Amino acid sequence: MPSKARELLEEFRAVAGKVGLLDTILPPVLFLLLNGLAGFNAAMFGALGLSVVIAILRLRRGQSLVYALAGMGSVGLAIAVAYLFGSSEGYFLPGIVNGGLTVALALVSLLIGKPMVAWTSYLARRWPLDWYWHKQVRPAYSEVTIAWLAFFALRLFWQVTLFQGQATDQLALVNALTGWPATVALLIFSYLYGTWRLAHLGGPSVEEFRNGAPAPWQSQRRGF
Repeated sequence: MPSKARELLEEFRAVAGKVGLLDTILPPVLFLLLNGLAGFNAAMFGALGLSVVIAILRLRRGQSLVYALAGMGSVGLAIAVAYLFGSSEGYFLPGIVNGGLTVALALVSLLIGKPMVAWTSYLARRWPLDWYWHKQVRPAYSEVTIAWLAFFALRLFWQVTLFQGQATDQLALVNALTGWPATVALLIFSYLYGTWRLAHLGGPSVEEFRNGAPAPWQSQRRGF
């Protein structure tokens, strides 16, 4: 395996491995299938039951209880909203609201000069927060945040349009395509562009920043 591909794989495992992929992919897919085959009620109970099974598997594997409860809670909330709406498209409303909040956070973070992608990197890697705000580091995170803002804004517009048209099947398909497949592609772009941009900005690496090393710096060559 080429070194860059191996690096991407290792970084993805380190960062994205902390996110519950099963929680975000399988329950909505099962909901869609059961809704078409057995009806709305079967879809609700099936998706909730699957989320409980995933939570139990997480606990048996010694994974964090937070991830287990968060996955089960997100599915439970989606089902509750769908039940209140009395229609299957209501299942996707919490995700649409969450997408709207993401767009708002990305926009506000850019306006105040504290780009959202820097915060997500900090939460995942725990690098010094002040390093992200260095004048020769922050532009890379601002530019990647702009790409994230464009992606999530376009996805939100698409989702809202289909939700208003009560196109449940199309909405589920859009959620699937713009979910993890598109998000993984966005993460790969973010990493490749971000590391390239950091190198060209010529700022300090994390270790150089920690050690107070003077310029010229080697810059951050791995990790974003």
